[in-house]
Amino acid sequence: MFSKILIANRGEIACRVMRTAKMMGVKTVAVFSEADANSLHVQDADEAYLLGPAPAAQSYLCGDKIIDIATACGAEAIHPGYGFLSENAGFARACAAAGIVFIGPRPETIDVMGSKSLAKDLMAKAGVPLSPGYQGEDQSVAVFKAEAARIGYPVLLKAAAGGGGKGMRIVDDEAGIEEALLSAKREAMSAFGDDRFLVEKFITGPRHVEVQVFGDRHGDVVHLYERDCSVQRRYQKVVEEAPAPHLPELVRARLLQAGVDAAKAVGYEGAGTVEFLYDGADQVYFMEMNTRLQVEHPVTEEVTGLDLVEWQLRVAAGEPLPLEQDQIYCDGHAVEVRLYAEDPDNDFMPSIGPIDHFTLPQGDGVRADSGIQAGQAVTPYYDPMIAKIITHGDDRRAALAALANAVQACDVTPLVTNQGFLHRILTNKVFMAGGVTTKFLEEYPDLAATPLPAAARIGLAGLLAYAAPTGGGAGPWRMNQPARLKISTLIAGEMVPVDLASEGPDWVGTVGDVDVRLDQVRLAADGQTASCLSAGVRHGIAARFDRCAGRLSGVIMGGEGGFAIAFPHPGDIAADASGDAASLVAPMPSTVTGVTVTAGAAVQKGAVLMTLEAMKMEHLIKAPADGTVTDIFFAAGDSVAQGAKLLGFDAT
Repeated sequence: MFSKILIANRGEIACRVMRTAKMMGVKTVAVFSEADANSLHVQDADEAYLLGPAPAAQSYLCGDKIIDIATACGAEAIHPGYGFLSENAGFARACAAAGIVFIGPRPETIDVMGSKSLAKDLMAKAGVPLSPGYQGEDQSVAVFKAEAARIGYPVLLKAAAGGGGKGMRIVDDEAGIEEALLSAKREAMSAFGDDRFLVEKFITGPRHVEVQVFGDRHGDVVHLYERDCSVQRRYQKVVEEAPAPHLPELVRARLLQAGVDAAKAVGYEGAGTVEFLYDGADQVYFMEMNTRLQVEHPVTEEVTGLDLVEWQLRVAAGEPLPLEQDQIYCDGHAVEVRLYAEDPDNDFMPSIGPIDHFTLPQGDGVRADSGIQAGQAVTPYYDPMIAKIITHGDDRRAALAALANAVQACDVTPLVTNQGFLHRILTNKVFMAGGVTTKFLEEYPDLAATPLPAAARIGLAGLLAYAAPTGGGAGPWRMNQPARLKISTLIAGEMVPVDLASEGPDWVGTVGDVDVRLDQVRLAADGQTASCLSAGVRHGIAARFDRCAGRLSGVIMGGEGGFAIAFPHPGDIAADASGDAASLVAPMPSTVTGVTVTAGAAVQKGAVLMTLEAMKMEHLIKAPADGTVTDIFFAAGDSVAQGAKLLGFDAT
């Protein structure tokens, strides 16, 4: 066994690997960016070394620098975690050339399975079931149109080097394929540095099921049962569970065997996941193989009682698999959700900023994996996942009930999170019945909406923001006299005029074009917390505000995870606050990745004017109406603050 390993990652997965390594008596080495200098994974490691500036391209993706650190400190192996360099065959080869063990599969395996087109060719030869598709070298739009017509619409465009839903587009007819392909190629090049694509038949309403496999250097391969990851948003998994509910035993047997066959076809070593689509009847179709540890591996650990990181270390050290197939059992049921710093009310935009209070659930059958602690911040540089919450029970019903309670116990103040969104999924009757498809969240869009009525929510946000100390007075709150609040608020990406007047402890008026009454509003002395009655229910709210470049922004927290609010500089927003101008401001701190127009250009409503990227998301700035672009205030590569005016625009 190794005496020292380096973890080439950050946050939750770095802490997770360190936990097992320490249990095995293996010393750990952390690497970190300037943004992560005070992070938990740095504190947990036996040694820690600075990589470079915050952007991943200058830190966590610098493979040569990581290998130099490993060599200098005497680490015998490198665990890549997931993301970053975990499926980079070049990095795995560089490790081997430096005499360092890469804790993962062979580089050749990563090459093959990292290319969706090569993987499908190999799986076809191995007899693994596939859906109809095209993965050829000719990448012209004309060929994709012809192949899509041959396969039959709808089709799915997938980046050949992709993963995590990046670069994927569903196309319903020939008219949409060119624009979808070009957009997806831009996204794939940005995410993977590779814009090759494949197209395959889109299976309407499937379930997403995957098989956890393990192989060793001695040619043995086993499965550790399956997981169901059908609850997804934009191909990103939201809920994962094991075993898959309501899966016929014959289908399960076929699925598990297909997973093992796929792994054997590439001589797989280490932990891997073979992902399939299940049509809900009796067919499964290979999608891809992830040649790394998956984010959702804890649910497999909970039902098998095994430590997958321990298995990874043992296999990488040359040991045989710890157990044979008939020694591996599945006991009970486990479910996992990913707690994200994101705003469900604003198209799930990431929420960034410091975390003042951070509490995760505890108790029998409850597990919380995280790499964050109070006092740290969620930054724009990395994925906004805060924690994974996992529960295990004797059956699915018990595991779901425990997880719903556990999610409610999370406290990540003052950031906006998807906490309420997750709780609504877990308590949804259709989901609780089991067997939902990947269309579930599309069929139940209300799950993403905060129950507090929008008018009351926005109105109270305006009150709190205006009342928060700004250095210029105490806002509208005055003792024993009425007050008037008339202000425009950028909230959840929308500019909304607020016009309210006080009637004792109540506030009445309009929010946008909606009449609203906020009963018994109470503001604490610190100007940062308040509560009000809405529809007979008292809602407690906490606000935190930061001022940067003349702008005021913050988060309003409630029992459902909160929502974001911003007041751009007065000159950035048209005085009429109609909502059109708000579409031309940055919805969050971002980097401009492209400007598709020039000043003076006449454009039609909906035309893409600028593209932004933050926290692995692309955001399109579109023309709010037919009109003319009068000014362009930023160029590609520029960083922009939330609420910054991006372009000048005159509607016709």
